[in-house]
Amino acid sequence: MQYEKFFAENLSGLRAEGRYREFADLERAAGDFPNAVRYVNGVRQDITVWCSNDYLGFGQHPDVLSAMHEAIDRCGAGAGGTRNISGTNHYHVLLERELADLHRKENSLLFTSGYVANWTALSTLASHLPNCLVISDALNHNSMIEGIRHGQSEKVIFRHNDLSHLESILSSTDRNRAKIVAFESVYSMDGDISPISEILDLCERYNALSYLDEVHAVGMYGPRGGGVAEREGVMDRVDIIQGTLGKAFGVMGGYIAASSNLIDFLRSNGNGFIFTTSLPPALAAGAHAAISILKNRNDIREHHQERAATLKRWLREAGIKVMPSECHIVPVLVGDARLCKIASDELLNRHNIYVQPINYPTVPKGTERLRLTPTPFHTDIAMSRLISAFQDVWARLDLRRAA
Repeated sequence: MQYEKFFAENLSGLRAEGRYREFADLERAAGDFPNAVRYVNGVRQDITVWCSNDYLGFGQHPDVLSAMHEAIDRCGAGAGGTRNISGTNHYHVLLERELADLHRKENSLLFTSGYVANWTALSTLASHLPNCLVISDALNHNSMIEGIRHGQSEKVIFRHNDLSHLESILSSTDRNRAKIVAFESVYSMDGDISPISEILDLCERYNALSYLDEVHAVGMYGPRGGGVAEREGVMDRVDIIQGTLGKAFGVMGGYIAASSNLIDFLRSNGNGFIFTTSLPPALAAGAHAAISILKNRNDIREHHQERAATLKRWLREAGIKVMPSECHIVPVLVGDARLCKIASDELLNRHNIYVQPINYPTVPKGTERLRLTPTPFHTDIAMSRLISAFQDVWARLDLRRAA
């Protein structure tokens, strides 16, 4: 086989479809979020980032940075090993206690990313629970899909947020059979929110474990930032909550919160936890600081929601087609992969505005979009500049306007 030819032809196909991924070379400016510097052929370009998952700007919060500096000075750079072999630092222990408290669970377990947390937890549960059936929402994240696949148990997909379809699957399954219902709270591409309470009703009625991915909600929803389940008053009913430290908390890492027995089971059997170097202490310290702050700063969450609502309203008033969204995510429909990429390039090169195009396979073909994530630091002036830039690019490309 001609390997290099195969690779080159695959990449050519992606470029022809407008789906080739280009990574912007950025330097985040500490203390000046969401502004950054882009490097293009050695030239610096000042830009404003409109697609960051650092939803609350906590990646540059002074108390978070201070905690990380202190941890580096105390412990050095890395953890020094796996959690089992010298790599459990006291900062890890403190953070796991903080996360368990955030979700009102008995215990929690850290992972190197939210992706690894989902992959490890779901694959370990599915492969170890006898004759396990995993029932998964059709729009679940790739990390959940891959975790379920590697668990090699039977799986069934239920239509997105479709309670009737979910109940039909559960009701036709032996009540005593091991079952996991895996779903998300906030679905990050469309911005819709699952009917958590009703799904939990079904899990309880049919004796299924509930597995809730809250990565796009922790820190941003609920009185203390515990997520949508906390906001809805049902967090105590969720068996397993998965979250990330890399979005609202502004650092890096993932976790699972659940009962002590379930956490110990994953700690003892999860390959994605056992066989990898643990998070650097500085990351754990920064995450701990961010969580501690956000537990008591509902005003930041309220301001964040106001910014998202304002941007949606202003875009619609300007005739830009905003897709329906129930949360802080603002998806703008383009509907064509090539044009979506061109629109992103035009915004960046002409207007110094960075919005990454979202194309297939992340979203279905025909629903290609620009996904905006306004933060508390995107001012009215920045929003006005964004609207003007969108109007210019939409006119230049003759893109479809909202009715």
